[in-house]
Amino acid sequence: MKAALSAALAGSMALALASAAKAGPAPAQPGADKCYGIALAGKNDCAAGAGTTCAGTSTIDYNPHAWKYVKKGTCEGIMTPKGHGSLTQM
Repeated sequence: MKAALSAALAGSMALALASAAKAGPAPAQPGADKCYGIALAGKNDCAAGAGTTCAGTSTIDYNPHAWKYVKKGTCEGIMTPKGHGSLTQM
């Protein structure tokens, strides 16, 4: 029982470290634009300002400082409760 608990704890710590180690921008996606202000909390591909650090770290929906990859040419047509997506930081 103690060995199983130790293994589970070790696995949890390894997962946390792996998640922290890959905090960075999502890999570039050919045929995609960076679209600011459309990502839901925790679903951004990277950050561009205060309150975020990089992929998956935005804590609010539609953060104007965080971007998400979208199909090229579609960003500004995306409508959120806070307005349209933007190709530049808002």
